[in-house]
Amino acid sequence: MPIAAIGLGSNVGDRAAHLHAALDALRADPTILDLRASAAIETAPMGPIPQGPYLNAAAAFTTDRSPRSLLDLLHAIEQSRGRNRKAEPRWGPRTLDLDLLLYGDLVIDEPGLRVPHPSLHERRFVLEPLAAILPDAPVPGLGLRVRELLVRLPS
Repeated sequence: MPIAAIGLGSNVGDRAAHLHAALDALRADPTILDLRASAAIETAPMGPIPQGPYLNAAAAFTTDRSPRSLLDLLHAIEQSRGRNRKAEPRWGPRTLDLDLLLYGDLVIDEPGLRVPHPSLHERRFVLEPLAAILPDAPVPGLGLRVRELLVRLPS
């Protein structure tokens, strides 16, 4: 089974509770095995909309779900925590954001599904927690490992 990696983020309400609930929901799913999660880090928000800081983390696990099915599960977990992707502004505050970062060695570019995550290599708030749990994971299409991408980011 492939190893999948996700990024978790929250900056609305009880941020830590949203992250813990997402991890609990993943652990409760019988198709998610051997889940490992990083510690959460507090980060500044991105984008033009004023908002509070985020808690960000990463998780990795094996799964026999397809990438699309996994993405559907992530969106359902977000929705269970009050997120409405269709109603919220881009780069806006959110109760829970779950992004599929990696799925084995696959490179996928389909409507609504891009793996590896297209901004993975540019975001310290994603790479730092991901490097804590999967430092040597290769990032398909980039020819570098997670830890190598992290050290290349400007401070």
